[in-house]
Amino acid sequence: MPHLNVEIKARCSDLAGATKILQRLGARRDGTFHQVDTYFNAASGKLKLRESETESTLIFYEREQTAGPKKSTVTLYPIDDPINFKELMSAAVGVGLVVEKQREIYWIKNVKFHLDTVPALGTFIEFEAIDYENLIGEPALYEQCQKYLRLFGVADNDLVTESYSDLLVKI
Repeated sequence: MPHLNVEIKARCSDLAGATKILQRLGARRDGTFHQVDTYFNAASGKLKLRESETESTLIFYEREQTAGPKKSTVTLYPIDDPINFKELMSAAVGVGLVVEKQREIYWIKNVKFHLDTVPALGTFIEFEAIDYENLIGEPALYEQCQKYLRLFGVADNDLVTESYSDLLVKI
């Protein structure tokens, strides 16, 4: 079942400072994970298999390509056998790109924070205001992102419009 996100991605030169802000806000830390995202060729949106130490998930999303808070429709599907699944999908539709990253995850209510280190790209912070059950509403999700943009002092020129895969293609 798809759910609605409103999210931002921004360059962040001070992940330690961002961690201190999250701690001060009482965020719950989920941990730090090495994630490998295999992007498959898709007719629309983005289709990727995310593999980490704790889970493997097929993720399909369609997201606006704008700076600042942007709407995204996301569908998640757990994968029990990622090795064979990746082989099947690679043969069927082909792989566009693979992105590896180190991701530290925090939560404040329905907002998920990612502190990311992506080789060749640098360090980033992401906020995802998530409405899994369509109870919060798009305007409130935008307000949450705006609030955290202010609290973290994210400058307009640090906002990123594209996915890591799009950025890596340009290198």
